[in-house]
Amino acid sequence: MNFLAHIYLSFDYEQIRIGNFIADGVRGNKYKHLPENIQKGIVLHRAIDSYTDTHPIVKQSILKLRPHHGLYSGVIVDIFYDHFLAKNWKDYHEQPLWEYVSDFYELVAAYDPYLPPKVKHMMPYMTSGNWLLNYAKIDGIARVLKGMDGRTKGKSKMALAIVDLETHYSEFENEFTLFFEEVQVFARQRLDSLMDSYKI
Repeated sequence: MNFLAHIYLSFDYEQIRIGNFIADGVRGNKYKHLPENIQKGIVLHRAIDSYTDTHPIVKQSILKLRPHHGLYSGVIVDIFYDHFLAKNWKDYHEQPLWEYVSDFYELVAAYDPYLPPKVKHMMPYMTSGNWLLNYAKIDGIARVLKGMDGRTKGKSKMALAIVDLETHYSEFENEFTLFFEEVQVFARQRLDSLMDSYKI
């Protein structure tokens, strides 16, 4: 799961969303100084990632990319799935996507003191390029993939993955839809468990 999905799977809990969003910028257990609900968001993020990485539908999506993109295939699928979430947003949330992401950028700014350096560095690029909103468009995904390809110095061939997306578009979308039904249930149950029993 990529940024938008992790934010969405926080179920509109403010600090859970922050923790879920910043989790990739936090190493190991170096989060115990943070507010408890941000900690829960980090733990939830990691649980969602583990669930996603082992899910058979996700593996099916990855297999279509493996011949061209090797070990980067999972990262690309995460981005593709965010595209389908953004594209079909009205099926998942009553608030328009543009308004939802605008509110989220404001929320992140309010929690700036808690952001890891990696996330602080990324935020100006995310907001100026409005990544979360532009995930809904093919050209927006193409820009994300091109940017990530540049960071791997072309090794990932991510820029070419837009061709794979267009070639297998309906298959990827169907796989996303089926998987997202299941991951929502998982994330909701995991979050409820964290709320009930989490110990710092």
